[in-house]
Amino acid sequence: MAAMSRTAASVILSPSEAEILAEWARSRTVPVRLAERARIVQLAAAGMQSQGIARVLGVSRPTVQLWRRRFMALRLPGIEKDAPRPGRTPRISEEKIRQIVEATLHSRPPNATHWSTRLMARAQGVSEVTVRRIWTQHNLKPHLTKSFKLSRDKQFVRKLCDVVGLYLNPPDKSLVLCVDEKPQIQVLDRTRPGLPMKPGRCGTMTHEYKGHGTSTLFAALLTLGGRVIGDCMPRHRHQEFIRFLKKVDGETPPGLDLHLIVDNYATHKHLRVQSWLKRHPRFHMHFTPTSSSWLNVVDRWFRELTQKRLSRGSFSNARPLIAAIQEYLDNHNQNPQVFSWSAPSKRILASINKCKEGLDALH
Repeated sequence: MAAMSRTAASVILSPSEAEILAEWARSRTVPVRLAERARIVQLAAAGMQSQGIARVLGVSRPTVQLWRRRFMALRLPGIEKDAPRPGRTPRISEEKIRQIVEATLHSRPPNATHWSTRLMARAQGVSEVTVRRIWTQHNLKPHLTKSFKLSRDKQFVRKLCDVVGLYLNPPDKSLVLCVDEKPQIQVLDRTRPGLPMKPGRCGTMTHEYKGHGTSTLFAALLTLGGRVIGDCMPRHRHQEFIRFLKKVDGETPPGLDLHLIVDNYATHKHLRVQSWLKRHPRFHMHFTPTSSSWLNVVDRWFRELTQKRLSRGSFSNARPLIAAIQEYLDNHNQNPQVFSWSAPSKRILASINKCKEGLDALH
């Protein structure tokens, strides 16, 4: 009995399918494999058999048969994307992964305060790479901690609402200024010059230095516009604070009230300071709660000053240090950056209450 010839099923394209396949076949932006699959289907629709298509396109006959069948079953989506592959069978069981996660969260090694990848790998009998991968998947970072401090100020809520209210809804015909001091700025002179940065090597700086005294920076950041009024003084007393208030008084429009946000440092509440404020009624003091320096946005400006200008500096005496601070201050005021406050009091209080609930649950 003569063997029956096996003929592939004919491929019939709709007009839209034919248009899309033609675009894929001639496109230079689609993947090469997709263009090849489109040409296979086009030739099949033209009546060519699989062996002839394989010879024309330079591919194997099983490849042609695969994509003909995929197109017949799923149409265009069947050739546009590869079928999902099962992947390698995981060697680490779900139970072992759960044990590693539970041990990371609820235990600690006998000779350390927290787990490392090597300690956990040794304790669980797996590789260090496995532990690192599991920690990454579950976003676990035992080596990191964040510090916090909750204010115990009995008037915390009132002071918080007062300060945040100034940020979000300042009074009419007034300016809001965030005032603080950066005390004890050390005048440090490196004992040896460092090496400059070059490709493949970062700059170097010796940790040895000579101290040449200190200086204190008084600063007032205007929330409207971001300009900073600053002055360096050798000491940090009420006399210097009154001198700085006089500077603020002279550098702000006289017809506006000034609302100053300050911390609870004793200098700000000195009797002579209070007496000076009574003689200058346009000044209004607003005190942040204790242990809440994050409410005073001028501290953010101090941080940028330290990171960008002071931390790598070398100063032989106080004069070049003060000059460097003044230069940074002038450059900032030429293009001031506005530090805008967006969090309302209710959101802050809700976050603090949630933190307290978490701490109470641990006890």
